[in-house]
Amino acid sequence: MQQITVLGSTGSIGTSTLDVVARHPEKFNIVALTANRQVDLLFRQCVQFVPRYAVLLDEAAAAQLRKQLGDAGLKTEVLCGVGALEQVCILPEVDAVMAAIVGAAGLRPTLAAAHAGKKILLANKETLVMAGNVFMDAVRASGAVLLPIDSEHNAIFQALPRDYNGDMASSGVRRILLTASGGPFRNTPLGELQHVTPDQACAHPNWVMGRKISVDSASMMNKGLEVIEARWLFNASADEIQVVIHPQSVIHSLVEYIDGSVIAQLGNPDMRTPIAYGLAYPERIDSGVAALDLFKVATLDFTEPDFQRFPCLGLAYQALRAAGTAPAVLNAANEIAVAAFLENKIPFLTIARVIESVLGLLPVHSVACLDDVLGADAEARRAAMQQIKLYTK
Repeated sequence: MQQITVLGSTGSIGTSTLDVVARHPEKFNIVALTANRQVDLLFRQCVQFVPRYAVLLDEAAAAQLRKQLGDAGLKTEVLCGVGALEQVCILPEVDAVMAAIVGAAGLRPTLAAAHAGKKILLANKETLVMAGNVFMDAVRASGAVLLPIDSEHNAIFQALPRDYNGDMASSGVRRILLTASGGPFRNTPLGELQHVTPDQACAHPNWVMGRKISVDSASMMNKGLEVIEARWLFNASADEIQVVIHPQSVIHSLVEYIDGSVIAQLGNPDMRTPIAYGLAYPERIDSGVAALDLFKVATLDFTEPDFQRFPCLGLAYQALRAAGTAPAVLNAANEIAVAAFLENKIPFLTIARVIESVLGLLPVHSVACLDDVLGADAEARRAAMQQIKLYTK
């Protein structure tokens, strides 16, 4: 019986994880569930899975959940704050941690799980984007097991040799092909992008996601962050990672070998497939996802990304090549800019302009520890907010 903590249980990845867990009660048990502020949904999850702990970041929300659980006669202990997130990741009884908190907020608890040697199901991009070397050093030092849950990285993981050790040349790997749907604006005339709304940006054609990650998909920053993730997960250089626009989202990614072979992982666009693979690895279990009907799919299309249409993708490659604190700066500036767009403070195209300005303003420093990352993150957020003020005057 695998004992699991789910970080971000009320988000799309968290709810999909619990759907898979519920299908296999003989294999998995939930020890802790965490959320930001969705009290009612977290309460329903606690009723269904009866975890030992539930964590909320807001004290008022935590007090509300305590009352609801008490009224229902449940003994789940409610904790509050970032420290509590770390606490439920390092409990001795916890075997695996689903790291599904979106944004920089997921960094500390995921890193704590790595230091504790847990099996980490990584769905939080920012952990590797912001602190790739720090996180990977912790994984190696503790013997933690790291399994990527993003559909693209999970596909690459499946397409690589089972004994892949991070040496592409000795494994006969030429490059990684990272697929992208192109989002909702793949064919939108460039002149219209300045006027798109948050609701239009969040209307992804293939995937159901939260609003922040949906905007990242629309700008292709999401794919840029995944490029940086792939660098750390698979020890690949920027030149060894190629983004491929694939609108159907059926091929989740590919690995090209030196003998000319290209191995792809295919499936319906449903996150329960990589989640189930990560939960049960190295076994395979039913995920609840329907089998892929190739006759219904019929056609698969591929195009190169347009860096003029998607400048955020180019900025991510730029930050990856600059290394050091540049990816953390990229991520922080993007989070601030996307939040401003969602609040209708800046137009869609200004997201990339804010990020580019912040990358140009801040010097790149080496990263030796988490404090280096957090310092760059804070500085970039301040700079991004100043840039947004300039654009909103």
